[in-house]
Amino acid sequence: MLFIWFWLVAVMITAYVVLDGFDLGAGILHLFIAKTDQERRIVIRTIGPVWDGNEVWLLAGGGTLYFAFPLLYASGFSGFYLPLMIVLWLLILRGIGIELRMHLEGTVWRGFFDGCFALSSILLAIFYGAALGNVVRGVPLNQEGYFFLPLWTNWRTGADPGILDWYTVIAGALALIALTIHGAHYVAVKTSGDLNLRARRVASLLWPALVLVTLVSLWATLSIRPDALTNYRKFPMLYVIPVAVALSLIAMYLHRRRNQDKGAFLASCAYLIFMLVGAAAAVYPNLLVSTTDPALNITVYNAAAGSYSLSYGLIWWISGMLLALGYFVFIYRMFRGKVAA
Repeated sequence: MLFIWFWLVAVMITAYVVLDGFDLGAGILHLFIAKTDQERRIVIRTIGPVWDGNEVWLLAGGGTLYFAFPLLYASGFSGFYLPLMIVLWLLILRGIGIELRMHLEGTVWRGFFDGCFALSSILLAIFYGAALGNVVRGVPLNQEGYFFLPLWTNWRTGADPGILDWYTVIAGALALIALTIHGAHYVAVKTSGDLNLRARRVASLLWPALVLVTLVSLWATLSIRPDALTNYRKFPMLYVIPVAVALSLIAMYLHRRRNQDKGAFLASCAYLIFMLVGAAAAVYPNLLVSTTDPALNITVYNAAAGSYSLSYGLIWWISGMLLALGYFVFIYRMFRGKVAA
């Protein structure tokens, strides 16, 4: 049961990254590839019917984490209080940027809220990547299972790191580049004409950077966490995951060269999925690693709720997810195809 709930939480986080990831990517790009107000409206319309629904996966993932692993929820939300508040404000600014820009006619008004949308999208991508980097690197857990992290210390990993150091900055850069490309592929799928061509160009130009930063992040992870390969050595079948990451990068490149927008977008979805699955496979059964003493690690065994709750909660989780999946299938089919002004 613990194994099942670990992967249910991982699936929900992955669904959020894949779905809201192209929303973030579109927000990052819309000031750069859209040259006029009309083109910016078109970029926003590509995500308009789905962006708020995509964010439901973040809420549902947080709720599932609270239900299944309450100790991790309490520890993480306490120790990461500062970055979580920053993320909350960025989510608010992003929603405001989308919803309020059309309320008044005016260059300054729309320019301000376009800036809110773009800046919050950029910073959210970086903070999400840094957050994953913190989970993989570890935090200074104490005997009670809590910790405190300043925003930064000496920019080095070690027993007392900050939220930002050289490793989490690499993770943030990886997330920024990956989600920008992901958004570019989605915008290319949903638009035509000059916007489509610019989105394709951005994806092509950033692809070499994505390959490079993926390799750098792999080297960095193995440098600070050599035990990340423990599960891979124990279960050699897991090596299919890095192979799948490499194949998704190749597929992304080939589809982009052939101007196959849907194929390139699906390849970027696969890249994000396998990167996150690979990270989850590397840390299991740990949920949060201690940089001070491995005995203090928060794991699925010491953080989980009672077996009775997990067993009956699974029934309600499945029911809720079936309803959510039905809604998402309906909404994506309803708004399929290209958008226009």
